[in-house]
Amino acid sequence: MSAALKLVDLTVSYDRHPAVHHVSAEIPAAEITAIVGPNGAGKSTLLKAMLGLVRRVEGSIECSARRIAYLPQQAEIDRSFPISVLDTVLLGRWSRFGAFGKAAKADVHDAQHAIDSVGLSGFERRPIDTLSVGQFQRVLFARLLLQDADLVLLDEPFAAIDSKTVSDLMGVIHRWRREQRTVVAVLHDLDQVRREFPNSLLLARELVDSGPTGRVLSAENLLRARAMAEAWDERAGACEVPLRQTA
Repeated sequence: MSAALKLVDLTVSYDRHPAVHHVSAEIPAAEITAIVGPNGAGKSTLLKAMLGLVRRVEGSIECSARRIAYLPQQAEIDRSFPISVLDTVLLGRWSRFGAFGKAAKADVHDAQHAIDSVGLSGFERRPIDTLSVGQFQRVLFARLLLQDADLVLLDEPFAAIDSKTVSDLMGVIHRWRREQRTVVAVLHDLDQVRREFPNSLLLARELVDSGPTGRVLSAENLLRARAMAEAWDERAGACEVPLRQTA
């Protein structure tokens, strides 16, 4: 199985203090993979490192995807801006028409289809600040559909979402898998991961295990992850950037 992402001895820090340490793992292409671990294990940090949004101290990330789509946690999104559902979804085509361009008829048609696909028909003109958490998450998934990405990264996509919405959005994720796209999601519900995600990466600042979910989420690995998280010293020394060799 080919890899969509390959992490090689990856270390990431915030303010030079360790957040993810020496992680080496492969994310299989055309599959769905869950990133799991205790609170504060560095899961969201690892996802952002895959996007280049946080600074690497050591190691490398090899990515075979041509287009990447990212869904941050809802808490990081400002919903106060006066914009409709349709216009929000059309932002998935931002790379085509930019800040001052105009969406083509084909873009509007695709946005409408995406809105229908996530169960929000009739919501096109609704302002996003009037939506429930679950409805807004459907809008964000519709926007992802328009991005037509090879690699989709999701940060806690089901937090505070009702069960019906979770089920519907899992349907979108399985659709992506059938289309041979790669999906990586930070998740907390281990029962859901066992049911829905064939591959997992278990993190506790350091890698515990990665691979088939049945093996990764063994009782032994989960106990080890918890012990590693509890033993982590938040006062650990700063990460030093290795000096480059000069000729």
